[in-house]
Amino acid sequence: MINKKDIGLWAVGMLCTVFVSAQEGSGVHQFVSKGNPIITHKYTADPATLVHAGTVYLYAGHDIAPPGKEHYQMDEWLVFSTTDLVNWREHPSPLKATDFRWAKGDAWASQVVEKNGKFYWYATVEHSAIHGKAIGVAVSDSPVGPFVDARGTALVTNDMTKDTEISWDDIDPTVFIDDNGQAYIFWGNTVCYYAKLKDNMTELDGPFKRVELPQFTEAPWVHKRDGWYYLSYASEFPEKTVYAMSRSIDGPWVYKGILNEVAGNSNTNHQAILDYKGKTYFVYHNGSINPHGGSYRRSVCIDELYYNPDGTIKRIVMTTEGVKAF
Repeated sequence: MINKKDIGLWAVGMLCTVFVSAQEGSGVHQFVSKGNPIITHKYTADPATLVHAGTVYLYAGHDIAPPGKEHYQMDEWLVFSTTDLVNWREHPSPLKATDFRWAKGDAWASQVVEKNGKFYWYATVEHSAIHGKAIGVAVSDSPVGPFVDARGTALVTNDMTKDTEISWDDIDPTVFIDDNGQAYIFWGNTVCYYAKLKDNMTELDGPFKRVELPQFTEAPWVHKRDGWYYLSYASEFPEKTVYAMSRSIDGPWVYKGILNEVAGNSNTNHQAILDYKGKTYFVYHNGSINPHGGSYRRSVCIDELYYNPDGTIKRIVMTTEGVKAF
């Protein structure tokens, strides 16, 4: 004979099964971070973050190079969301490199920003007709996509930048929107470039300029606090993250030193700086997932970032414990 308790347990079990099935059917995967790296079921790299309507969205490249292959193999970008930095939802991949029809692959570093109710994704890809890396712009009405090419052509191509002969100097776009609504795009490898964006967010507004920074490698990220502009970037190789400060987005930028040390198991160091619920976080990647993690199979991590009274930033302490839920 089945008692009421058994019926209750059966009903709860059925509800859980229906909930999980609905989540699986929607393509959403829920998981709990146990520390750093925060994502362990996939390799993730080159993080960027966005806060919208109280939710954090984390965008990352997807490393898929098989064990033993020492090269970057990245075809798509991933998006995750959370309201406490511990309980996460993975959404279906909203953008692939080949969604830009003029591109032939390589879903490298990117960033998503919001303006005028639209979400704009600035992404590094390999151009199919113009030799070298290029920057595309995709757009969506939702932070989780789907995203579509907003231009039909690249925003920046390798033949537009002549300060270096390398074919990968047009990578790692980051977009900063100032308090007056003016948007700027920064990007580069070995040379850091920046330019204004038009209000439509899909066109450059005038010529681009160089940013003079010591030992700049790649991965620029711009944020602002208490009247100070901060420009952090990857320096030398293997890369550490360093930063500079300025009272103007146009500089001059004053170098302030190391922000994050070399992650010994990853040659690259790529950061996002996130303000959320009264705290600041440093989002980065390492290669610490055993047994195959490394420079080409990276993983996103989060640790807190702290400022000194004069506005400078304390050196990041990379931890395995990560951050706690709110």
